[in-house]
Amino acid sequence: MSTLETNAIGKYSTNNVSFDDALNLKSYDTPGRDALTSVAGDVIYNTTDSKVQVYNGSAWEDLGGLAAATVDYLVIGGGGSGGSTGPGAENYSGGGGAGGYRNSYASETSGDSSSTEASVAILKATNYTVTVGAGGAGAYTDTDAIARMGTDSLFGPILSLGGSGGGALVTSGWKASANGGGSGGGQGEGALKSNGKANQGGDGGTSASNGCGGGGGASGNGANGTSENGAVGANGLSSSITGSAVTRAGGGGGSGASSQGAGGTGGGGNAIRNAAASAGTVNTGSGGGGTGNSNAVSYSGGAGGSGIVILRYATADATISVGAGLTSSSATDGSDTVVTFTAGTGTVSFA
Repeated sequence: MSTLETNAIGKYSTNNVSFDDALNLKSYDTPGRDALTSVAGDVIYNTTDSKVQVYNGSAWEDLGGLAAATVDYLVIGGGGSGGSTGPGAENYSGGGGAGGYRNSYASETSGDSSSTEASVAILKATNYTVTVGAGGAGAYTDTDAIARMGTDSLFGPILSLGGSGGGALVTSGWKASANGGGSGGGQGEGALKSNGKANQGGDGGTSASNGCGGGGGASGNGANGTSENGAVGANGLSSSITGSAVTRAGGGGGSGASSQGAGGTGGGGNAIRNAAASAGTVNTGSGGGGTGNSNAVSYSGGAGGSGIVILRYATADATISVGAGLTSSSATDGSDTVVTFTAGTGTVSFA
């Protein structure tokens, strides 16, 4: 039988009882807690999580039953496409910008070579929206810049913008992609370059005569084109959130009359002349390569690579339910669960 031992319990007022000393709960680390033979209502202080926890009869919950887990994330928007060229005289285009890159894992670098972001404290029995952004369309189009822009990726409050497309030629003149993308698209001849979003991706590079700028990437700005020479796209960034180091979100290369810019590391598409350019790699959010022509034929820029959403949390703290509309896979790395979303939009919840 348990006993309550105290030096003094005093009557404080009409309806209250006071203790001379602070009440101190029994403390355990997580392995020690899990080794207990517990019954519903047991309360302890978890020294691993620095939280008071209660046993509900089947699992330990943080007191109050709201916070399920702290979740780390890597959220990358869809990459912008490289610029296309129209059926006119010799012309060249810029590389596409990578999708926005937001990372909270293990003090790794976040977008535009910024500091690691804060983890998300998720709540139980609450739906969180997850969206994996698509890459921008690379096909030649006589419309505005929006078609070349990647779409946004999302996890709950974390929004990563789609990348801007490379400067491209349409009948009405040279067009840059809309500003405000995760990373900026490279400048095409006569077009304005576009800029990236702070803490998500770098700016596109500028152009010179017959040499176009590379797309911005997760690491920073795309290179500037020089006369007759296309520029390289900015490199991506590496993350080990899945347990293995993978580089993602490189900018697309810009095209030129003499040389073509390579895509940045992490999946950026290469520029090409007199042919359709290379696409950004799927599920890296990388920009597509720009294209150029010397034969009055229209060619398509490389499509942007689709984005990705990756979540990581302690397996002992929560389980995830993935709703319809999302393509995902789950794995474990040590004591953590890693869930990777590669397509779609839907909701997830934790228990």
